[in-house]
Amino acid sequence: MAPWIGLLLVVLATCSQRAEGRRDEVLYCAACLAIADELNYSISQIDPKKTVQVGGFRLNPDGSLKEKTVPLAKSETHLSELLDEVCNSMSDYALYEDPETKEQSYKRFAPRSGDDGNFPDFKNFKFAGPEGSNVLKFACETIVEELEDEIISLFTREAEHVAQKLCSQVSGYCKNSLFQHGEL
Repeated sequence: MAPWIGLLLVVLATCSQRAEGRRDEVLYCAACLAIADELNYSISQIDPKKTVQVGGFRLNPDGSLKEKTVPLAKSETHLSELLDEVCNSMSDYALYEDPETKEQSYKRFAPRSGDDGNFPDFKNFKFAGPEGSNVLKFACETIVEELEDEIISLFTREAEHVAQKLCSQVSGYCKNSLFQHGEL
């Protein structure tokens, strides 16, 4: 191997680490939390009685067919379909500044059907036009691309604290955030 190839690999590794380090923690934490929230909401809208057959069909030793069914909402196929669309909902989020602490975060401003109407005051949102929601959508797409397998795995087997596990433990995007303070 030529010595310049080794040098090139070192430079690329350094650049990718620097690019990784420049990620806006508020933005990526918010995108991760929004992904978890949107997936949880979509899953909750599916009839829990609906099931889907998964895995290969195997024959039992007695010659009967062994089929495995799982709830549709938690199936890998359904979750994969949800992940393909989840970032489109980022346009329902905007930068929000807490009026007391001045802390900024991205929050959902658009109500869903059946919401109780308990939303933060619009005057504390900073709507930056299409480019503002595009930033969150890009962060969402990056997270989904990087963590698709982990997200699907987590949602198929976990029922509680999925957002905390995904955004703090698995991805590390919400390091200094609300999870350490137990607010969620």
